[in-house]
Amino acid sequence: MNKSESKYFNTALLMDEALLQLLEKKDLEFITVKEICERAGVNRSTFYLHYETISDLLDETAEMIDRRFSQYLGEDSHFSEKIPGKELSELVLINEEQLLPYLRFIKDNKAVYRATFRNPNAVRADEKYEYLKNRVIEPILMRFDIPKERHRYYINYYIEGIMAIVKRWLMNDCRDSVEEIAAVIEDCVLPRGA
Repeated sequence: MNKSESKYFNTALLMDEALLQLLEKKDLEFITVKEICERAGVNRSTFYLHYETISDLLDETAEMIDRRFSQYLGEDSHFSEKIPGKELSELVLINEEQLLPYLRFIKDNKAVYRATFRNPNAVRADEKYEYLKNRVIEPILMRFDIPKERHRYYINYYIEGIMAIVKRWLMNDCRDSVEEIAAVIEDCVLPRGA
């Protein structure tokens, strides 16, 4: 990467972070280019050099979050490939192996997730769960012979339930440990002793 590419990347990163900070406090439709530029420390012409609209910046910001998450998970992201070979007793839909990296990422990126909960449509939160739906929950439901027409209900139950716990945890500034929240989620999915 040459010096001008690096400067371009750093400026784009500043605007990504500025947008996330603003999304944590207000809805997307009320955010202006002027606010983004002021927070990022750039002028409007720099914004328009990078993007045509705030929506373009939002798309880039969502991609940046996805890249961060993928890098954060590293090798742990291959759980879905192990599903076909696992015993049914090992296929709990949500377990510590899957939860800990996810919860650590949330704790390390609280502002991103607060912005996501505040503006779920703007940051296309549903799209973020497509991997989980299609590559983890759906194959597990198929292994348990759950009728296909019920999958959407199971998927919504798990994702919405987990998100409710995560949202409460974020409201408490993630003061409880990652391990404690993982245990709470696991207990909700499969109570100990069940």
